[in-house]
Amino acid sequence: MIEVRNLVKRYGDFEAVRGVSFSVKEGVICGFLGPNGTGKSTTMNIIAGTLAATEGEVTVNGCDIYEDPIGAKSSIGYLPEQPPLYPDMTVEEYLAFVGGARGVADLWGAVDRVMEKTGLTDYADRLIKNLSKGYKQRVGIAQAIIADPKVVILDEPTVGLDPRQIIEIRSLIRELGRDHTVILSSHILGEISEVCDEVIIIAHGEIVAQDTLENLTNRYEGRTIVDLTARGSADTVRRIADSIPQILDREIEQKPGGMVRARLSTDRSTDQENDIRETLFFRFADVRMPILSMSCEETTLEKVFLELTADRPAPAAPEDDTPPADDDSPEAIFAAQAMANVQRNAASPDVPAPGEPAPDEPDSEKNDSPAPSPKESPAPEPSAEAPKKTGKSRDKQSDDDYTPLFGG
Repeated sequence: MIEVRNLVKRYGDFEAVRGVSFSVKEGVICGFLGPNGTGKSTTMNIIAGTLAATEGEVTVNGCDIYEDPIGAKSSIGYLPEQPPLYPDMTVEEYLAFVGGARGVADLWGAVDRVMEKTGLTDYADRLIKNLSKGYKQRVGIAQAIIADPKVVILDEPTVGLDPRQIIEIRSLIRELGRDHTVILSSHILGEISEVCDEVIIIAHGEIVAQDTLENLTNRYEGRTIVDLTARGSADTVRRIADSIPQILDREIEQKPGGMVRARLSTDRSTDQENDIRETLFFRFADVRMPILSMSCEETTLEKVFLELTADRPAPAAPEDDTPPADDDSPEAIFAAQAMANVQRNAASPDVPAPGEPAPDEPDSEKNDSPAPSPKESPAPEPSAEAPKKTGKSRDKQSDDDYTPLFGG
């Protein structure tokens, strides 16, 4: 139903979306999950046809969003993060307006249908500005589905709602999933897990995970992290860890004073009857290595989400001793001149920069200057009886000088 291939969106040198590719099948509620500022809304806008991509392809219901925008957009109902509502219209008037703009054949029948589906029938004659935020979201969803599109895109539909309103909107989204393909974006994992069949996790403008919620849960949950400290050799701990099939990954470090710290990632599904801590206890006892401390930490999908979407450390700038290449751009020339002026002033602050006037001479030097020639008589002072200019002077501006543009 939806195919996105190698989607890229750049704002200058900043890449908001970096090579995103995914597909959504018909009749699926797909959750688009990621922290704020990771490219979710940008991707939604591109799929809906309200924002042009820098690179990539988007196909909706077999229609390319760029080559056949009318065909693609006619299959989409879109609710942005801020619902596009006219507050001075009633609910019924607004939905009739949107339906007419989208060319709905049976207009009033469609208005009645979506109001009933979204629970707005009793509020048909109420002004939108007098509705609560939850009911405004319902109006936004109603306008998205009034043309009966095959794809419904909802960008953060529950943001800012109270718990009761969130439950109501989630129930409404489940009902939409029976007749439509739904893409739901959110930064809350619990919301996605409540209503979605598939999950796409995006971080730093890239897809980091994509699967059904069940597969993601089975893949990441059920693992246990064992953190232990023992007295002995790190090589012995490595041999013990390698001999236990349940251990999937290990981090072992030799500490001062003959101490060893080990962090072991285990999978309970391989042996659900035996506790990994018992196995580790007896293996360490066999080699007479005392365990000084041992703790377990269950891995949940929330923790995996935080790890997948964690901020990346900034890469260290490589050291480069080579001189910079010549740059004749105006910005580079201006920067070079500014730096030269700063260095010159720091070395000798009394030396003027090129093009600047020389500093004033001391009074003693001014007094030694020759007197003006008698032929050069000073300019006469203005007469006190000179006529004054009418109107306000432009040399002095104040708040009283303001003149209204429109005579107000």
